[in-house]
Amino acid sequence: MEKLIITIAPTGNVPTKKMTPHVPITPEEIAQDIMECYEAGAAVAHVHVRDEEGMPTSDTKRFAEIFEHLEKKACPIIKQISTGARGGKSAEERGASLVLKPQSASLSTGSSNFPTAVNANEPLLINYLAASMLENGIKAEIEVFDVAMIHNAVQLQKSGLIQGPLLFNLVLGVKGSLPATAKNLFFLVESLPPDAIWSVSIIGSNHVNLSMIAMALGGHVRVGIEDNIYYSKNVLATNRTLVERISSIANAMGREIASPLDVMRIWKLN
Repeated sequence: MEKLIITIAPTGNVPTKKMTPHVPITPEEIAQDIMECYEAGAAVAHVHVRDEEGMPTSDTKRFAEIFEHLEKKACPIIKQISTGARGGKSAEERGASLVLKPQSASLSTGSSNFPTAVNANEPLLINYLAASMLENGIKAEIEVFDVAMIHNAVQLQKSGLIQGPLLFNLVLGVKGSLPATAKNLFFLVESLPPDAIWSVSIIGSNHVNLSMIAMALGGHVRVGIEDNIYYSKNVLATNRTLVERISSIANAMGREIASPLDVMRIWKLN
């Protein structure tokens, strides 16, 4: 079985210092957490940024600061930036930081519901972001909140806006979208194209169990405070402890942990 890619999502858009003191907010904090998670086994960093008030933003300068900190620390982790709706509203705003040419960026290929808002991704916006990623040599990771997003990604590949193999992140447990159940996980995996590379982001109390199922099926795993602020019931997580747990489970299952160089090979990056 292929080596396991562990992605760390340290910040996201929702967690605040009031919710958990362990969420990194500033570029320095985010870079430090990413470095520690790399040392614990993470090979990819899924990066969101916040403004001076701690609110979600798509500010290119904030992404650049994080990247600079990582470069100073000689951290080779694969960098993946978010182009999500909470960080900006227009296609241009959400895709502005693609000029930094990270190895990867997120791409939601359809709209869905968040707990109190719409995760809006209209076709023109999707095409714009996909084209920008293609132009900058960035691997698009399809964020799947609904099965239609898989089929939309296949159509984008057929139109030449996304290069294969398609890379998917299956997100389960967001309120308003697909619940985190084994049945839904199997349904999404069975809906993927044959040569797809895929990982899971499981939000909520089932994140360990469903991540283990994904690992047994040959998938990869994303963890982090973005998705779960708790390590277990009433116990707050740190990003490092979430990575360490998945790494430990993988070792117990006999599945090797992928390095950034392995990710380059698996994702077929140049």
